Amino acid sequence: MADFTLLHNPRCSTSRAALEEVETAGVDTDVVRYLSEPLDRAALLDLLGKLEDEPSDLVRRDKLFTELGLTDADVQTPEQVADVLAEHPRLMQRPVLVRGDRAIIGRPKDRVPQFLRD
Repeated sequence: MADFTLLHNPRCSTSRAALEEVETAGVDTDVVRYLSEPLDRAALLDLLGKLEDEPSDLVRRDKLFTELGLTDADVQTPEQVADVLAEHPRLMQRPVLVRGDRAIIGRPKDRVPQFLRD
């Protein structure tokens, strides 16, 4: 099992930058393309339990979020976030790095190198 997991979207420049940081650091990492391998509700709840950020921070507030009629009130609890992201994986903020019982959203980009060292 790898030391790190990177939940990655190759179309995202911030996610690509995180992948480059991981590769440069030479750490053993499982790269999961979460759009083609979506996390189920249980995996999302597990991730949220490790996340150092607020659960609602894992949800992107983009055009799709608005088109779906979602509001901040819909993503306040870990359970709500897991439900929304299980149904709409595109709304997951990226990149996400996991190491053991800790996880972060890799935004801004300077969070990634620090997390890799800690």
